[in-house]
Amino acid sequence: MADRSLTPEDVEFLHRPLYGFLSVAAGPVPPQPRPVWFEVTGEGTVQLFTDPGSLKVRRLREDPRASLVVAAPTGERERWLSVAGRVTVETDGAHELAQRLADRYWGPGEPSRVDDLAEILGAEQVRLVLHPEKVSRFVY
Repeated sequence: MADRSLTPEDVEFLHRPLYGFLSVAAGPVPPQPRPVWFEVTGEGTVQLFTDPGSLKVRRLREDPRASLVVAAPTGERERWLSVAGRVTVETDGAHELAQRLADRYWGPGEPSRVDDLAEILGAEQVRLVLHPEKVSRFVY
């Protein structure tokens, strides 16, 4: 089933600390997805942070299309969700997003990751916002 927006069930699934695999349109064929942390917003977009000089940002500036695929982990019933659409590169809010995602994926104030988080927050970051144009899902 495919449509243009996220359902409440999709949002619930995306609120879990699962890895997403981001593929951008401009680049080698076939695309080479990269694992990313992400957050679904109240507006129904999906956002992540990255280095402004990263290859994915350079490719998105050439062609803003991308997709994010998220799958349930082994041991659960098979389920995946794909969100495809245009991405905007935003210069605000990346560090706040990184802090929220570190809390989500590592645990709030995880002592063993303090230096890792400080490195992320000390570096320049941009926020990528994926605006859904096609949402596909599968549950088995």
